[in-house]
Amino acid sequence: MKEMFSEINITPLTDIFLVLLIIMMVVAPLLDQQGISLSVPENVEAEKLEKDPQILTVQVTKNNKYYINNEEISEDILGTVLAKEIKNYPDGLLIETDGDATHGAVVKLMDKARYAGVKAISLDQI
Repeated sequence: MKEMFSEINITPLTDIFLVLLIIMMVVAPLLDQQGISLSVPENVEAEKLEKDPQILTVQVTKNNKYYINNEEISEDILGTVLAKEIKNYPDGLLIETDGDATHGAVVKLMDKARYAGVKAISLDQI
C-alpha cells in the first residue's frame, strides 16, 4: 500500500516573497523623489546687504489677478511682461499673495517666471 504525502511544499511561496521583496527594494527609493525641489538661502554677508536690492514684485489677489507695478496684467500676456520686466530686476522676483489666492494661480506665475528666465523667486503673503 502507498503512503500519502502530507507535507506542504513552501518553495514556490518563498520564491514569490523574494520577488516581491526585490520589487519593493527597487520601487521604494523612487517614492522619495517627488515634490518641488527647494533651495535653502545661504547666509548673506553684511556688505551685500548695503546695496539696494532690485527685485520685481508681483501681487496675486484673492480673485487670482496679477499686478505688476500696480497695473493689472492678464494671464495671457503675463509671461511676455515678466520676460520684459525681469531684465531691469537682476535680483529676482517677489510674489506677494493674498491669503485667499489659489495655489494654482501662484504655481502658474512661478512657471511663467521660470520660463521667462527668473533665477530666484521668493513668496510672501500679504
